[in-house]
Amino acid sequence: MAVTFECTSRTTLGMTELFNLSRSIDAHKDSMARSREEAVGGVTSGLIALGQEVTWRAWHFGLPIRMTSRIAEMQAPHYFVDEQVRGPFLRFRHVHEFSEVPGGTVMVDRIDFAALFGLLGRAAEKLFLARYLRRLIEARNLHLTAGSTG
Repeated sequence: MAVTFECTSRTTLGMTELFNLSRSIDAHKDSMARSREEAVGGVTSGLIALGQEVTWRAWHFGLPIRMTSRIAEMQAPHYFVDEQVRGPFLRFRHVHEFSEVPGGTVMVDRIDFAALFGLLGRAAEKLFLARYLRRLIEARNLHLTAGSTG
């Protein structure tokens, strides 16, 4: 079974600027410095585009994790979707949506995932892993919108 959640951020940044920051490999690496996340394959710097892949190596829960994601859908500057191709999840899909609002942009992240390892069970997946992933997305978004007053 899948777990879904969404995070909403508001910023004074323009929609195109935030769209590009959100698909920047370099901005992602900076936002995930605490987990030592590095792009080690595919697109490893700059902006990732439709059909391209990136392989990330990071440390989560004290373990080295590798995950390859592909940009499966994109309509600039309104949305893009990245999906896990290889990695620790049975399924991982991240929809990034951007809307202009008076004074800036609203960014909505929709995450849909299922853990590969059945040891966690549905409750742990929802209570533990979903909270952890939500905090990662919120930290990333705070980093991307730093300096704005949204």
